[in-house]
Amino acid sequence: MRMITIEMEKTKVYQGPITACIGYFDGVHLGHQALIRRTVETARENGSEPSLITFDPDPWVAIKGIDPSTIRHISTFRERLDRIVELGIVNVIILKFTHEMSALSSQEFCTQILGRLNIQAMICGFDFHYGYMGKGNGETLQKELQVPVHIVEAVEDEKGKISSTRITQAIQSGDMDEVRHLLGTDYRMSGTVVHGRHIGTSLGFPTANIDYLSEYLVPACGVYAGYVIVKGRKHMAMINVGHNPTVNWRNDISIEAHILDFDEDIYGCQIRVGFHTFLRAEQKFASRDNLILQLEQDAAHVRRIFA
Repeated sequence: MRMITIEMEKTKVYQGPITACIGYFDGVHLGHQALIRRTVETARENGSEPSLITFDPDPWVAIKGIDPSTIRHISTFRERLDRIVELGIVNVIILKFTHEMSALSSQEFCTQILGRLNIQAMICGFDFHYGYMGKGNGETLQKELQVPVHIVEAVEDEKGKISSTRITQAIQSGDMDEVRHLLGTDYRMSGTVVHGRHIGTSLGFPTANIDYLSEYLVPACGVYAGYVIVKGRKHMAMINVGHNPTVNWRNDISIEAHILDFDEDIYGCQIRVGFHTFLRAEQKFASRDNLILQLEQDAAHVRRIFA
C-alpha cells in the first residue's frame, strides 16, 4: 500500500495514473465494498492504479467543530486501511481535512485538491456530496474533473440502504446478527490486555481486561459469545461488556473476555475481540454462587454456538 497525504499548503503529490473512489468508509461495510470493487474493476479496465481517497480527521471535526475525542466510530483509521488494502486498493490518498479545506467550493475542491492527482476515473456513491455546504455531487464531479465518474447506487436489503448509521444502531443495541449482515463480518474491537482486580480468577473464570480506544462504539451492556484473536490465533470466548454490578461495580464500561480452554499470560498483548452473538443482558446476582452458576451456563452456551 502506498499512502499519499494531501494538505492545503503542500502541493507535491503522487502523479501515477489512478482510478479512485472517495468517502470516509467507516466500518468498510457492504455498501463501501461495492464502491471499492467497482474501483478495482475500472482500474483494471483502464490500466490505472486502484486508489481510495478518504479524510482525516472525521469531516465533522472541521465542518461542525466537534471535539474529535467525542466522536465514536465503527472502526479505527488503521483498521479501515487494513480492510481497504485487503479488497485490492493500492493507493490510499488521505486528505488532511481542515476548516479551510471544508470551505472550498465544489469547483475549488476539484481544481485545488483532486486536480493535484492524475485521475483517470472516479467512483462515488449516489449520495456523495463535497465542497462547501455539500453542494457538489457525482454529476458536478464529472463536469469539474472532466473524467469518467461512475455513480454506484445504494446497496440495499429488505430494510433499506446499508449504512454506517444502521450499523451504529445495531452495535449499540447489541444486535450482532444485524451488524454481521451489514458489515459482512463480526464487529471487532482491539486493545491491550491490562491487569484488573482478578475477580474473575477468584470465580474460576479469569478474564482478559481490555484497554480499548475511546474512539470505538461500545456494544450494549451484556454478555456475548465471541472470540479473541491473540498472537495470531483465534479462541472461543465469552465477553462481558458493562459495569460488573455483582462483585466489582465500576462507573465506566469495561470489556472483559474469558477465553475458553486457554491458560497463557497475555498481559500487555494486543488482542482483537469479536462479538458474534448477544447472550443476555448484564444483571446483578444475589450471590457469588449464583453468578458462578450463570457463568457456567454462559460458557456452555458459547460452546454450543461455535460447535
